[in-house]
Amino acid sequence: MSPQTMGRKNHAIALLAASIVGLTAPASTAGPSGVHPGPMSRQEAFARADALTALGRQMFLDPALSASGKQACSSCHDPNHAFGPASAAPVEMGGAKLDRPGVRAVPSLRYLQAAPAFTEHFHDSEDEGDESVDNGPTGGLTWDGRADHGKDQARIPLLSPFEMGNKDEAEVVAALRKAPYADAFEAAFGADVFEHPRDAFDAAVEALGTFEQSSADFYPYSSRYDAFLAGKAQLSAQELRGRMLFEDEAKGNCASCHLSEPANDGEPPQFTDYGLIAIAVPRNPAIPANADPNYVDLGLCGPLRTDFRSHGEYCGLFKTPTLRNVALRKSFFHNGYFHSLREAVAFYASRDTDPGRWYPKKADGTVDKFDDLPKAYWPNLNTDPPFNGKKPGDKAALSDAEIDDIVAFLGTLTDADQAGQ
Repeated sequence: MSPQTMGRKNHAIALLAASIVGLTAPASTAGPSGVHPGPMSRQEAFARADALTALGRQMFLDPALSASGKQACSSCHDPNHAFGPASAAPVEMGGAKLDRPGVRAVPSLRYLQAAPAFTEHFHDSEDEGDESVDNGPTGGLTWDGRADHGKDQARIPLLSPFEMGNKDEAEVVAALRKAPYADAFEAAFGADVFEHPRDAFDAAVEALGTFEQSSADFYPYSSRYDAFLAGKAQLSAQELRGRMLFEDEAKGNCASCHLSEPANDGEPPQFTDYGLIAIAVPRNPAIPANADPNYVDLGLCGPLRTDFRSHGEYCGLFKTPTLRNVALRKSFFHNGYFHSLREAVAFYASRDTDPGRWYPKKADGTVDKFDDLPKAYWPNLNTDPPFNGKKPGDKAALSDAEIDDIVAFLGTLTDADQAGQ
């Protein structure tokens, strides 16, 4: 395991424990004119969290909060699909007329509760005894880590021109004022909250963020694998083989980024290390933005994230998502290029040994390897196994049967309430 991976693993475990403690702490809440309520007892804090959760749930399901009046948060983050997309489209349509395509695949909102805030440089004293090891960019939400909390993330789709399409915060607040739950909103944030549009908008995203911390909805840990870890279920022989291959550093090595073991305090695995890495997923011609040959989605260094545009060493890096409920997805990776879980696993196994299988050909007949990542940024590519220097014609890290085994194991990560989907 690389020092970077080890550092992220330690970081993930520490942040998970801190997050769970934090969920029981009284939360400050924005009110009119930025006024915050005074100190609350534990009972009052829980009561307030329950009220904001109920309010956030109503907002999450309300299409009236979009400029079109037809697109709710749940339209793309479907509760019946682990709060991810129900469709196989690589991107979703949005905007005031629902005619503007997005540029990235919609991620699931489940199991984000323990994601640490983004940090550009993370140093872990347990990195094989070397405190100088820089574990690189880690944490944050969204594909490029540009939001640190659920309430920060909620701002993005509400105001994005190709998502819910509101022109500004005031337009969202105007819709909230007319909502059937407006009285509940005022009860939670003050009778004159709508007289202060910026505070009202901040309150709205806080309610959405609180809802997204609801354990029953967003982190139930109810999969068959969770039951297996608790000694309450069995895995099949194929699923057990898949688990071994998933964790074997010489085979799938999936667990180096998608942590599969319980944390030191016994908390269930998150199946992500919260890191951002580059793996050069093929360019997806089904995304309209990609019709422009000059357009390249470089993840951490833009175009949606702007603070690292000058950091070439971060170009091509995207968030490592959790693999929980991954079997429900119909498109994979940040650009939705692959449409089956088996293809996604096979790509990891043979990206470098059989690039012609994954990338298009140039006019001269040669393979246009890493066609969605400019060559200047190829040094940013992850080199851990199963990549680790393999060349075209080398033996792939996984056989077809082994890929099937890993896919079978990943199917055990589907939560019980989603199993029939």
